[in-house]
Amino acid sequence: MKKRTRSILEELNSIGLNRNTDLLIEQRGANLIESTSNLLKLIESTYDAETAGDLERKFINAIKSGDVRKFRRSVKKIVESKRNDSK
Repeated sequence: MKKRTRSILEELNSIGLNRNTDLLIEQRGANLIESTSNLLKLIESTYDAETAGDLERKFINAIKSGDVRKFRRSVKKIVESKRNDSK
């Protein structure tokens, strides 16, 4: 029976797989939270309170459902409304 040899990279990858995954989850989570906070501040400073609140709810619901289209549709409606108001 042939013994399979592993490369150094394969060996290193298998050693710290769980630690790397935990670190990756921690880093991505922190980045997402910071980005979300920045986005919500931008929404609040860009739109009136009612529109900002609606967009925030749509954003959170889109995250919960995993459906980005819900948030995109809301933003597109606002953009179209602004275009129509400016005519």
